[in-house]
Amino acid sequence: MSDLLTKLLAERPWLIADGATGTNFFAMGLQHGDAPELWNLEQPEKVRAHYRGFLEAGSDLVLTNSFGGTANRLRLHGAQDRVHEINEAAARLLAEEIAACGRPVVCAGSVGPTGDLLEPLGPLTYDQAVAAFRAQCEGLKAGGADLAWIETMSSPEELKAAIQGATEAGLPVTCTLSFDTHGRTMMGVTPAELAGLAHDSAPRPLAFGGNCGTGAAELVAALVQMRQATGPGDVVIAKANCGIPEFVEGEVVYNGTPELMARYAVLARDSGARIIGGCCGTTPEHIRAMREALETTPPGEPPTIESVIAALGSVSAGGQGQGPGASAGHRTGRRRRG
Repeated sequence: MSDLLTKLLAERPWLIADGATGTNFFAMGLQHGDAPELWNLEQPEKVRAHYRGFLEAGSDLVLTNSFGGTANRLRLHGAQDRVHEINEAAARLLAEEIAACGRPVVCAGSVGPTGDLLEPLGPLTYDQAVAAFRAQCEGLKAGGADLAWIETMSSPEELKAAIQGATEAGLPVTCTLSFDTHGRTMMGVTPAELAGLAHDSAPRPLAFGGNCGTGAAELVAALVQMRQATGPGDVVIAKANCGIPEFVEGEVVYNGTPELMARYAVLARDSGARIIGGCCGTTPEHIRAMREALETTPPGEPPTIESVIAALGSVSAGGQGQGPGASAGHRTGRRRRG
């Protein structure tokens, strides 16, 4: 299988990825508690429409609707025996839409956490995790995925298992962790430590970085922290949530405007990211604005934490690199409302 991602990166200084899956499906009628992955079989035209929206917005890389596609996650919906079928459909629907759009776009097989903790903290053994990820990635590969996009991880052990499972299935990998408001993952991994994990991995991921978390400012701050540990050959990913989630009439709404996400995209690029997209709350409209900003704004100097705060809003003490002992309540600057 040719490495389309590396080929495109060799031709361009940056690539624009897609945005959210789940929050956009909610707007299409998905009910809270239902599995988006089952829509690959039950609502394929809605899944196709979702993919087309980001392709038409200019995304160079689109994720398959398979974030919760391991048997561990699908068991919650009685679909644990349909892993291959569901993941194959997720990738096939996207591959067909990419073929129809007439330009090269990476079909990225989304691989999220199993939802189970690995031993000794939980019941899942390392070998069981590898097998779960391998089964998912075999389905993604059969459907036409170019790579396994391992995302929203917090545990080094689960990340390692996902990379091994994808590799055994024959897919190259990228990986992103989710950094919270203390500048670390739930399991305590810092942005700089992620770079070390990626460098030590065998095989080495094609790209690595951060996704999800608690907004654009925190994600760019993580990139600023990560710069000290990255080298010239590293390809960094930024896929931030679209602003901050708020409850509006009983629904979770992300307050990031296209203008805020455009500022984020430019700062992410200037922080060293070469694959830039959005996570929760990000729509094709946001991606279109991000692409336009990247195309029209000349590259600038790497931002400081202060310039990130000025452009995107407040960053937690941990996100500013003040260490785990810093007060999580400390803030510099005021959060902008998207």
